[in-house]
Amino acid sequence: MSTQKKDAKDSKAAQRQAPTLEEMDTLKLKKAWEVALGPIKNLPMTAIMMYMSGNSLQIFSIMMVFMAFKNPIMGILATNQAFERFETETNRARMLQVKVAYVIMQLVALGLGIWKVNKMGLLPTTRSDWLAWEERREPLEHAVPAL
Repeated sequence: MSTQKKDAKDSKAAQRQAPTLEEMDTLKLKKAWEVALGPIKNLPMTAIMMYMSGNSLQIFSIMMVFMAFKNPIMGILATNQAFERFETETNRARMLQVKVAYVIMQLVALGLGIWKVNKMGLLPTTRSDWLAWEERREPLEHAVPAL
């Protein structure tokens, strides 16, 4: 019985044909789309981590912001290297769409980092941040921590 199973496996392997060039291009394009949509899959977890880290300047929140800026920028700079294994002469035009989608996804991830910096109060968004003669707003109340 074992020889019959072995012969059946050998005949199946012999019957299988190599994929055509068009099938390979379709498969490579599908895998490239998976790589292009990868940054957006990490976005919910990153957003939750940023929300949970708070808006104060602590080492954890600073590291989160650093990684929120570093990863998308490095991803944008390495766009061609990320997709060079999928690119062929016949699918070069379709790969351009995938690369543009990848860059857009990286920009969305970068926007999340900008949102966090704004929530931390580090973005210069008021006139007093830019103009030396503008006075800072005086707070209406002061909180004093209890000992």
